[in-house]
Amino acid sequence: MARFDLVLRGGTIVNHDGRAVGDVGISGGKIAHIGEVSSVEAAETIDCRGLHILPGVIDTQVHFREPGATHKEDLAAGSKGAVLGGVTAVFEMPNTKPLTVTKAAIQDKLDRAKGRMWCDHAFYVGATADNAEDLPTLERLPGVCGVKIFMGASTGDLLVPDDDGVRRVLQHGMRRVAIHSEDEELLRANKDKAREGDWTSHPDARSAAAALRCTERLLRIARETGRRIHVLHISTAEEVPLLAANKDIATAEVTPQHLTLEAPGAYETLRGRAQMNPPIRDAHHRRGLWAGLAQGVFDVVGSDHAPHTLEEKAKPYPASPSGMPGVQTLLPIMLTHVAEGRLSLERLVDLTSAGANRVFGIAGKGRLALGYDADVTVIDLGATRTLTDDEMANLSGWTPFAGMTVKGVPVGTIIRGQKVMWDGTVLGTPVGEPVRFQETLPRALS
Repeated sequence: MARFDLVLRGGTIVNHDGRAVGDVGISGGKIAHIGEVSSVEAAETIDCRGLHILPGVIDTQVHFREPGATHKEDLAAGSKGAVLGGVTAVFEMPNTKPLTVTKAAIQDKLDRAKGRMWCDHAFYVGATADNAEDLPTLERLPGVCGVKIFMGASTGDLLVPDDDGVRRVLQHGMRRVAIHSEDEELLRANKDKAREGDWTSHPDARSAAAALRCTERLLRIARETGRRIHVLHISTAEEVPLLAANKDIATAEVTPQHLTLEAPGAYETLRGRAQMNPPIRDAHHRRGLWAGLAQGVFDVVGSDHAPHTLEEKAKPYPASPSGMPGVQTLLPIMLTHVAEGRLSLERLVDLTSAGANRVFGIAGKGRLALGYDADVTVIDLGATRTLTDDEMANLSGWTPFAGMTVKGVPVGTIIRGQKVMWDGTVLGTPVGEPVRFQETLPRALS
């Protein structure tokens, strides 16, 4: 008789084989069986009839603000929001204080995460004008998911706005490089288009032309250097065909915010809560993003979770900071789009798990398959819920989607076979561990 630590019984399993009702058996933190489990001993069995069993959701872009701005967010609260939202792993960004640009800074984040983060995790190393030659070593450190370049929208040492600087970074190392693509020269030239107290001017100050021009530059340099790149939070319709023509070197991300919110209405209603970089844009661009998603141009959906306090967000534009929470609402927002017929559940699974596996070369995550980590997100497609600020775990305590009724909610989050969240309750103690990557697996001792 087979023995499992946990059996998920009778749910609709959605994986690379399609979808079918069945059981998932888990042993030793790994998926040990998919299909029917009849005669079995299990330490725990969960009745999943009427629910859907998905590969664990991976959010490949979050800002958890630690160290340096923990009044807004930290690793513990951010990861708690992740598991409440059905997210089993996150990749965290380097624009902390100090910046995550050295081996010591990476190790500090790993040390801070140990015993405090509820989900599995990896950290980007930031590229600067001065650390290009160190990147081949830094990108191979345990717990590092890749390199991040800010070509615009950042300040200080993390900003790499010029072609020569970007070229130098791309010439050093081999792993995929994630990039914030806005042209710094155009951003500075358009700064006077930001009208005080008028958030609707944010897309003018950070224009679609700035995003398009930067992505054109970026793709040219990536082609020249032969380096794989990943372009983050695409916001314009015009970038979509450009990316489609360069899929051999470039993968791309889209956010739930850019797919769901629309200018100018979002700014008129939400004011500072709708402000992020690159901006929420008008209906033309939103339609273009959905067309790109339907055509397979986007590889992942990432939340770009980046909280600021409501007090900070209430400052009159442009003094208000850019960024909004999103890790806890990523899945409910996207499931609502599934319910409304904009994409299939299978396509969403590709965007939230298998896509991350492909883009970043994750070892043992991103699929429901024998031998993979038992990372599972259990959802109820028929359930509805009205999102509120009060239910958000982020330290800043809000969501731009407050008041929105979503259809499709996460019921359970299981990480390496451990039940971390069920029915909206976080369970046990933080179990998060560093994500492993195929390109940097430790070599066996001979």
